[in-house]
Amino acid sequence: MTTQTTDARERTISRNAAGPAADAFTRDPATATQLRNDIWIGLTMFLGAIVSVVLGFFSQVMGPGGLDVKWGILYAAALTLPFVVRRRYPIMVALATNAAYVVGMEAGATELYVGQVALFLSMYTVGAWVDDRRRANIVRAVIIGVMVVWLLTATFRTATMPAPESVENAVGAMSPVVALMMTQWLINAVFFGAAFVMGNNAYEAALGRRALRERTAELEEQQEIASAQAVALDRVRIARELHDVVAHHVSAMGVQAGAARTVIDQNPEAAKTALAAVEDSSRQVIRELHHLLDTLRHDDDQEHEAPSTIGLDDLDPLVRSASAAGTPTSMRIIGEPIEVPEFVQVNLYRIAQEALTNARRHAGPGVSADLRLRYTENAVELEVTNTGRVVLGSRTGLGTLGMRERATAMGAHLEAGPRDQGGYLVRVRVPCGG
Repeated sequence: MTTQTTDARERTISRNAAGPAADAFTRDPATATQLRNDIWIGLTMFLGAIVSVVLGFFSQVMGPGGLDVKWGILYAAALTLPFVVRRRYPIMVALATNAAYVVGMEAGATELYVGQVALFLSMYTVGAWVDDRRRANIVRAVIIGVMVVWLLTATFRTATMPAPESVENAVGAMSPVVALMMTQWLINAVFFGAAFVMGNNAYEAALGRRALRERTAELEEQQEIASAQAVALDRVRIARELHDVVAHHVSAMGVQAGAARTVIDQNPEAAKTALAAVEDSSRQVIRELHHLLDTLRHDDDQEHEAPSTIGLDDLDPLVRSASAAGTPTSMRIIGEPIEVPEFVQVNLYRIAQEALTNARRHAGPGVSADLRLRYTENAVELEVTNTGRVVLGSRTGLGTLGMRERATAMGAHLEAGPRDQGGYLVRVRVPCGG
């Protein structure tokens, strides 16, 4: 999980280091499938153009002044075959296609329907696949400019040519020649305008798809990180719970077992009492471990549901258990008890349990402890003191750390350290509303 989290961060850093020019403002390159499709598109258009040339020749559409079949096929090839690489070299294909069209038309080539498709597709491809938007706009503007000049020339040529007798005798709101020229201009305006706009829209859509994929990848990476953090927090919580459940009881069991071994020959009754305490502690630790495991097996909808059934009412048995384990402990309740959330009760109990366990294990011989539970109108305070030497915590470091984590989870601050008059103090105050 740690490796996955690190890889996710490195991918994010690599993308950020690439900068916006290489990331946010370019579309994905053409795939192998798209490049293969271009070959089929170009060949299909070439075949269609050949069919148009041959049929046009035999139907005499070309007229006596047009190109013969050989030159017509050459014109068709120049007009369509560049499309086999239209996504690789969109600008070159567009310039070559439009140049071939103008030259072919001036040379008397037949107006091929495939040629109209070629002009539209070349303009569209520049808009859809050129990442340098300034260059794409310049190239399309040049193509449109050339076409405008060519149309003006063709319009002037048509206007200065002698009109057929049928056209001269035509009656209407305007000359048929003028109407034809206006139709051509409108068609070309719509034709090139649509190719321009649709190309831009395709490019923007591609950027949007890429941004969506990258955002999805970022969310997946963040989810991986969050999952890793959740697993780490769960491990810490499990370790803390196991420490709290096991450390106190096992420590007490060790003390009681040692006492029983010492007095078993001289005072069998005292040994029986100590062994009974060991038995009681073992049952209690098994019971709490079962409850902890049941909690871990089931989903918990409550954010702070405590993985135990203990509470502040169990402090008195805890104090008696500590005294029986060799640490004389007193307890006082100060103030009128208020309603305390179950989650807070369990954490306060665990903090008291850990403080007494540390006193028994680390404070030295002859130590005594005092537990005080203070209630105010809007808070509850737990204070545990002992008369032993300074407690540095358990060797694993989980004791004091676990107490601080529990205090933080309750929105409280834990005070733990040596007292001026000697001994050790653990104090935590938890706001409970009022």
